[in-house]
Amino acid sequence: MFALETKNLKKYFGGVHAVDGLTMSIRKGTITSIIGPNGSGKSSCVNVLSGVYPIDSGTVTIDGAHYYELKTHDVSTVGITRTFQEVRLFEQMTVLDNILVVTTERGVFGALFERHTDYHVRKSMEVLKRVGLEEKKNALASNLSYGQRKLLEIARVLAMDKSLLLFDEPFAGLFPQMVKIVLSILKELREQGRTIVLIEHTMDIIRELSDEVIVIDEGKVLAHGTPEAVLKRKDVVEAYLGE
Repeated sequence: MFALETKNLKKYFGGVHAVDGLTMSIRKGTITSIIGPNGSGKSSCVNVLSGVYPIDSGTVTIDGAHYYELKTHDVSTVGITRTFQEVRLFEQMTVLDNILVVTTERGVFGALFERHTDYHVRKSMEVLKRVGLEEKKNALASNLSYGQRKLLEIARVLAMDKSLLLFDEPFAGLFPQMVKIVLSILKELREQGRTIVLIEHTMDIIRELSDEVIVIDEGKVLAHGTPEAVLKRKDVVEAYLGE
């Protein structure tokens, strides 16, 4: 069964066809990497799927339900959460409060002024421990290193406990030990039956993690299949070499 499908999905910016009739299917409980040359439409695709950009035309199907529009405040209710290339945190809140915001779903002011239950604090600390940030719980998010900020954003995704997870270059800029943590987390999520869509450039990571690979070029699907089959295709190699 497919967790996510798109049919003839389009997103234009003036004369630029960022997503141009994109049709793809992503199987439930898998890690699917979306790859392609710079400017191919990978991030635009994820931004449409997560409601950051409105759909110009086409449909998105999530667990069998069809959507002709998705808004950022709605995607969580249909089981989607994501990370961003540019990390987005509540800068003047502590590391722990950044997690409590999503575990309690009370919003920023609720996280600051309402009393949290032991359950919410315990759950938040569990995800911070999973990414190695438990000792930073009282630090302001703005004071974290770049790698720690990315780990905190991943911790928020874990805390939201959704079934379809969109990761936009989660490994970029991470030290090797942090890379190992994120690799382990993504594999665990797949074992739990979650569906992961991953935008990534590093071929070793793509080969290690991916059940399937979708190559996007000029806003369209160029290839879709196993990493072994896709990455040796001549047209895929030429698309990358043509950057």
